[in-house]
Amino acid sequence: MKPEINKTRFGSITIEGKKIKHDVLIRLNGDVVKRKKKLSKELYGTSHVISIDEAKFVYEEGAQTLIIGTGQFDNVRLSPEAQEFFKHLNCEVKLLATKEAIKTWNKSSGKVIGLFHITC
Repeated sequence: MKPEINKTRFGSITIEGKKIKHDVLIRLNGDVVKRKKKLSKELYGTSHVISIDEAKFVYEEGAQTLIIGTGQFDNVRLSPEAQEFFKHLNCEVKLLATKEAIKTWNKSSGKVIGLFHITC
């Protein structure tokens, strides 16, 4: 069951009425887990570039779409390796500023996963 995302502000996201103060990943089964941004930060020195290792952690077999909330100021991007990884798996990636990504998430259907960056 896909949870509804209620809102976001700099430094938080509210999902099903629960305020969360860290980046999140929403799984196919609706589970909300903390983003493992360390997988990207170790390589790039920032969590604004998603590494291949983080892409492999994010992806779930069967996912058709990944919605990425790129932050309040639209800063997160995929590394070239991560782009190729998702392309190879035929998983469409939608990179949108987090507020727009939330709107897209709430309207989406099918096998969708989400990653939401809640700061810059």
